[in-house]
Amino acid sequence: MAKLIDVKLRFTTPVLGGMPMNEDIYRDFIASKAPEDQDTEDEIDALTVDDEITKGKTTFPRDEEGYPFLFDYHLKGFFKSACGFMRDLKGTKSSTLKSYKKKIDGQIFVYPREIMFENVTEIRECQRPLRAQTPQGERVALAISDEIPEGAELSFQVECLQDEHEKLIREWLSYGTRNGLCQWRNSGKGRFEILKYDVSDEKGFWEEE
Repeated sequence: MAKLIDVKLRFTTPVLGGMPMNEDIYRDFIASKAPEDQDTEDEIDALTVDDEITKGKTTFPRDEEGYPFLFDYHLKGFFKSACGFMRDLKGTKSSTLKSYKKKIDGQIFVYPREIMFENVTEIRECQRPLRAQTPQGERVALAISDEIPEGAELSFQVECLQDEHEKLIREWLSYGTRNGLCQWRNSGKGRFEILKYDVSDEKGFWEEE
């Protein structure tokens, strides 16, 4: 028997968008530096993170009317991250899950595809410095992201094809109340509280009627 979980979260700290507004950041950066008649493809192929730590602004995906949302894979990515950290904690359900990335990819599903933010009062900017150690020494760049204030909510469903995975979802969401969702979590961004967590049995698609 599979499990279907109805979840509703409310952010207790601001949450940052992580998608580049410019879909081809590196290509545009190189092209802007090159003469008009110069072929930039080789430079683009050779570009590394040391050449340009960050450029442009990150945001949230938007629907046709401009409302922000997260894709289902953002939540699955969060599950993988939470499980990866909790695997080191003895006594957790995550510490016993083998091949956890494969299990999350193939046996845990999030719906709908586009998970709309609710109760969004405004979208503002968050600016912060990014530092990285490179062969040329420390480099600093300015990162700019769209930010949705605390109080915004997300509602979605999680389908677990194995009963025991339901407790893992609960564990990962509990971790998110401390570590957060989306970008810059180490500063406290993206933390949330769980408003709803309702579990129901669901006949697996492979089971006979």
